[in-house]
Amino acid sequence: QVQLVESGGGLVQPGGSLRLSCAASGSIFRIAVMGWYRQGPGKQREMVATVSRSGSTNYADSVKGRFTISRDNAKNTVYLQMNSLKPEDTAVYYCNAADVGVNLWGQGTQVTVSS
Repeated sequence: QVQLVESGGGLVQPGGSLRLSCAASGSIFRIAVMGWYRQGPGKQREMVATVSRSGSTNYADSVKGRFTISRDNAKNTVYLQMNSLKPEDTAVYYCNAADVGVNLWGQGTQVTVSS
C-alpha cells in the first residue's frame, strides 16, 4: 500500500509563495490521478488541483493562474507551487492518489496566509 506524506506548509504573508511536496512510499507511475485538496476552517474539503498519469491538469477556479501542480514519477513526488497567496488560501492541504480501487490520502500540511 502506497503511503503519502505532505510537506512544505507554513506561515506566509499575503502575496507570498510556497511549494508543497507529496512524497509517496511507492511508485506513483501507474496511479491515474494525483491531486491536492484543501480544507479551510469550518469548510468542506475541496479539490485544488489534479494531474493525470498523462500529465493533464485541472484546477479549481479560485487558484487558476496562481497554483501549478506537477508530478515527478521518477521521484514518486507530486508538487503544488502556490504563488500570490491570499488569506482565503489558508487551509490544511491534503495529497490524494486515485485510481480504480485506490483512494489514498496523506495526513495533511497546514498553510496559513496572514500578515
